[in-house]
Amino acid sequence: MLLRLANPAARLAVLFSSLALAATLAFFSIRNARAVSQADLGTRAGYEAAVRLEPSNFENWYLLGRYWQFTLDEPDPDRAVSNFRRALSLNPRSSSTWLDLATVYESEGDLPAARDAFLQAQRVYPLSADVSWQYGNFLLRQGEIAPAFAEIRRAAYADPKRSAEAFSRCWRIDPHVNALLDTIIPPDRDAYLAIMRELSSANEVVAALAVWQRLVSLHPRIHPGEVIFFADFLIQRREINEARRVWDEAVRLSQVVTGDPPGSVIWDGSFESGVSGGAFAWSLPAASNGVQAAFDRGQKHSGKQSLRLFFDGRHNPNYDGVCDYTEVQPETTYRFSAWVHTQALTSDEGVRFRIHWQSDGGAQGSADSQDARGTQSWTPMEMSWTSGKNVHQARVCVQRNMSRGIAPRIQGTAWIDDVALVPVGTPKP
Repeated sequence: MLLRLANPAARLAVLFSSLALAATLAFFSIRNARAVSQADLGTRAGYEAAVRLEPSNFENWYLLGRYWQFTLDEPDPDRAVSNFRRALSLNPRSSSTWLDLATVYESEGDLPAARDAFLQAQRVYPLSADVSWQYGNFLLRQGEIAPAFAEIRRAAYADPKRSAEAFSRCWRIDPHVNALLDTIIPPDRDAYLAIMRELSSANEVVAALAVWQRLVSLHPRIHPGEVIFFADFLIQRREINEARRVWDEAVRLSQVVTGDPPGSVIWDGSFESGVSGGAFAWSLPAASNGVQAAFDRGQKHSGKQSLRLFFDGRHNPNYDGVCDYTEVQPETTYRFSAWVHTQALTSDEGVRFRIHWQSDGGAQGSADSQDARGTQSWTPMEMSWTSGKNVHQARVCVQRNMSRGIAPRIQGTAWIDDVALVPVGTPKP
């Protein structure tokens, strides 16, 4: 709709009004932009300039309060409180401001004022995980365990990513793992895995296993790769039986399929699962020292793929990068077997297998198979190996020994498939 004004004076008045409105909007826009720019400096002068330019903006007062709260050069709790109070007078529904105000009060020993500020934050944002978390930790510091646990539970259920930290805080006070999982932690797969990582880092085997058992009871879908960290932790602690149990339970929950022959104690010796990274899965390190290891669907002895090792011909590596842990029985004879295919594999040191072992008492040893080199179709490689007294775990590695011959550098490709370690009997005394 067009506004038609026949009177020149009216048209002139509209023009001046429009110009005045545009000038006013431009003035406030420029002032606001200057205030934002000053606040973005992150300095005392910048925050003070921002509140002068935009005194009705609560965020500028809040940022100035945080400066006085956290600055290392000139902290001033009184100024922090004053600025937080000014911000709250403009926006009393800012839970972040109430929380920071509570923190200042607590640091100054004014616990009733701190508690009131926490309660105000909870009143304005009752569903906030951050509010419940900070208030719960405040109650913990006051020794009010039951209400503290209730607040921490509320925080963990609102934000399950806090579960590991929530468990850690509460476990220092109440070491009963199952009780904490019942009352504090949501029945969440990722939350339980995060707690297991925390407990593994703290070398807490029993507690971590208890969390794992609770996780298994939820029947979640878990990929074996997600528990490599835990199985490796148990293996390093020489809890090989528990490590294999955890691994097998994870495999059942994942429905991952392998092509292992009956009785073999090596998991995924046919490389069918595609799982790698450690523990009972094969470790496939990044390319280094002229060696590249990867799964290959183009060549296989059985199934859908094999393991390929490529040597670039410019190095003489002592290589044992592809390895796999396994559980064995003491004083038991095993038959090791694998199928190897090589293509133009040079040097007088080819590809072989090595079984490392260590007894519970610390004794160590190893056994090597023959090596494969040159060009040969799929060929079986076998050897007999007997575990020693008190030997419960072994590590099977694809090995290439450093050559000291005339032409030490190795070039070519080797494919490996159907690796197995099968018990065949107990040796005579």
